[in-house]
Amino acid sequence: MSSVPLIYLLAGEVSGDLLGGRLMAALSAQTQGRIAFAGVGGAAMQAQGLHSLFPMEELSLMGLAEILPHLPNLLRRLKETEADLRARRPAALVTIDAPSFTLRISKNIADLGVPRCHYVAPQVWAWRAGRAKRLAAKTDHLLTLLPFEPPYFTRYGLPTDYVGHPVIETGAGQGDGAAFRARHGIELDAPVLLVLPGSRRGEVGRLLGVFGETVTRLATQFPGLRLIVPTVTPVAETVRAAAANWPGQPVIIEGNTEKYDAFAAATASLAASGTVALELGLAGVPSVIAYRMNALTWALVQQTIRIPYASLVNLILERELFPEKLQDRCTPDELTGALAALLEPNSIAATQQRAGFDLLREKLGVGRETPSDRAARIILDRLKPIEPA
Repeated sequence: MSSVPLIYLLAGEVSGDLLGGRLMAALSAQTQGRIAFAGVGGAAMQAQGLHSLFPMEELSLMGLAEILPHLPNLLRRLKETEADLRARRPAALVTIDAPSFTLRISKNIADLGVPRCHYVAPQVWAWRAGRAKRLAAKTDHLLTLLPFEPPYFTRYGLPTDYVGHPVIETGAGQGDGAAFRARHGIELDAPVLLVLPGSRRGEVGRLLGVFGETVTRLATQFPGLRLIVPTVTPVAETVRAAAANWPGQPVIIEGNTEKYDAFAAATASLAASGTVALELGLAGVPSVIAYRMNALTWALVQQTIRIPYASLVNLILERELFPEKLQDRCTPDELTGALAALLEPNSIAATQQRAGFDLLREKLGVGRETPSDRAARIILDRLKPIEPA
């Protein structure tokens, strides 16, 4: 048996992979490298030494209509993952996001006596509050990203710790905009629009068309407008193919360094709803948030949603700092109008958004202990002792 603890990690989305990668780095630092990893993850986790059991992208699905065609493969991966976990008998299991997959595994291996920790709480404050009680049967400890979340779970006896939102350790507010413009031949006074259509295939497929029509209209209103399109590997080819027909000589980029330099160079952004909105807020980029779901999924969500906003920026600030254009309002007309207000010279709308960014940074805990370090310490404290050889 290995003399170092094995941590088994499961992530199912790009955002969870990034979270897992930073957690693995913190675990390695706090153990001076005397730790091993196994499980399922993407590029960020693999860069920290994880050999993924299968491609994480197979789990990056959202909504009933998207999952059903892939159900046989998902069931096969469930069995494969559980078998691998039982064979390895790790010192701890850390599940990250993708709860339909990861928490099913966590529940199934309860008999092993392995400490189970789930990172990222289900948004029970938004919808399906009953999940909080059910979660207590699927994991032993919960790590939350938002400070108001723990009471939703501790009331059911589930040990829960707030560790902080990982956006504060991404470097999102530390980019070099002038260097980015110089690298890509963008004039210092040219308006720059970031276009972020998402990281999942389904959302990208639904948004690229309306985003393309929107930027085409904006290019006629703002001569010299340049488009920067950050993307991620699972959807990069789809994004490149669509953006090839957009105006403004779109620059397609991958990787966080380029992305955060692009944030610093941006005048405004059009972004799919998701974690990226927090990054944009931290970087101080005036933004419009957009989203479209499958019609069936949207209808189901509308029946259960309990919150006034989709974007965490707006939820944290308790007001609509970033305009939200969702579903039927996610149209070229509405997006063009909202973005034009941010791109115009001496924009009042952009100035009003910037005034809210300092409060957002304070609420996110910028300058305090990093979430990854705190999460790593909590996990290490709960490790199952290594049995002697």
